[in-house]
Amino acid sequence: MGTLEQTLHGVLQTIENAAKLAGRPRGARLLAVSKTRPADAVRALAGAGQRAFGENYVQEGVAKARELADLGLEWHLIGHLQSNKCREAAEVFDWVQSVDRLKLVDALDKARPAGRPPLNVLVQVNVDGEASKSGCDPADVPALAAAVAAAPHLRLRGLMAIPEPHPDPARRRDSFRRLKALHDAVAAAFPGVDTLSMGMSDDFETAIAEGSTLVRIGTALFGPRG
Repeated sequence: MGTLEQTLHGVLQTIENAAKLAGRPRGARLLAVSKTRPADAVRALAGAGQRAFGENYVQEGVAKARELADLGLEWHLIGHLQSNKCREAAEVFDWVQSVDRLKLVDALDKARPAGRPPLNVLVQVNVDGEASKSGCDPADVPALAAAVAAAPHLRLRGLMAIPEPHPDPARRRDSFRRLKALHDAVAAAFPGVDTLSMGMSDDFETAIAEGSTLVRIGTALFGPRG
């Protein structure tokens, strides 16, 4: 097994172990965060077995998705989405995890090509109320989720958040718990909701323990950015 395969296997094993420790019969999916990484690095990790990749910027993600179209990968937009980028995002990405306002719902729904399956959508929540972070207020989640669920070319899958990177692990755990409670309320109201995207390279084990079903990991897979 080569170094890249070993790295991927190690991350997947850590995810599985965290789920077992939490008493969860099913673990979390791995989303490889490939923002700023060259297409060749994505191709190499795909060759090791990884299928789902996350990008922060529409233009960068679209370019990689088109260059690597022969691989049949699953592409997620995880960064802030501007309304004028909705058409490109809806045409190329399989998931948009950063829907945080009603204006995006209508734009994505209208732009999704007729020949493609519904676009998978996560509502992004600013769970800690940080001024520097995107995401809707927790109180706005029900209305935004309802709008996504009602859009014919979108599919509501759940919630995403980037909690405050507080040095106190207990504070981060509390953020994860509050997001899980929000997710459970949405799942109870809308059939088909099955995804809670939370946890990154430095806290994904805690996120899995608190109910994450999808973790977004870049550095632990690709190494530190240059």
